[in-house]
Amino acid sequence: MNNPTNLFVISAPSGAGKTTLVKKLISRNNKLKYSVSYTTRTPRKNEIHGRDYFFVSMNTFNDLKNKKAFIEYANVFENLYATSREQVQNILNKNQHAILEIDWQGAQQVRKSMPQCISIFILPPSQRALRERLTNRATDTKEIIEKRLKEALDDMSHWNEFDYCIINDEFNIAANELAAIFSAENNHNSTKNPVLIKKIKKILV
Repeated sequence: MNNPTNLFVISAPSGAGKTTLVKKLISRNNKLKYSVSYTTRTPRKNEIHGRDYFFVSMNTFNDLKNKKAFIEYANVFENLYATSREQVQNILNKNQHAILEIDWQGAQQVRKSMPQCISIFILPPSQRALRERLTNRATDTKEIIEKRLKEALDDMSHWNEFDYCIINDEFNIAANELAAIFSAENNHNSTKNPVLIKKIKKILV
């Protein structure tokens, strides 16, 4: 990349495989550093405080927000999420690329406060595949799955606000496309690519 360091914002609807792709990317490149988000939600099985998220109380979250400690924050499925301004800056100061995994609402805020960021949206190959992934994950009730699917359709409508979009059908292909964006060798995943736009519109129908 031309810039020594940069902030990358990666968003996706729940179940699109964003977290798995990001973990794979970081394992392949030691210049990439994951910025851990704050959240008020309860940890899922195998999630660790400080590694997956900083799990905090509502009072702690609001205190940090009032102190302007966050670049962005959002309410997702009735839980609050946010990105630490200090943490992102520390990563960039260490000559590493900072990666944020946040929803489209947070991405909008980051683009306003740090317009030089590079934004990437991850899509499932189809709505049917998304339903299967959410069901097979076996972490939510049927009611929550239906709610997540409804929210996902709204999330996916914001894909064209991002610089790049990756359709996560074959994991290894998607992982390579994501890596190519970080090495500035990928243009066909640009959201201005007419071929990609046609594929995305088929998913959203």
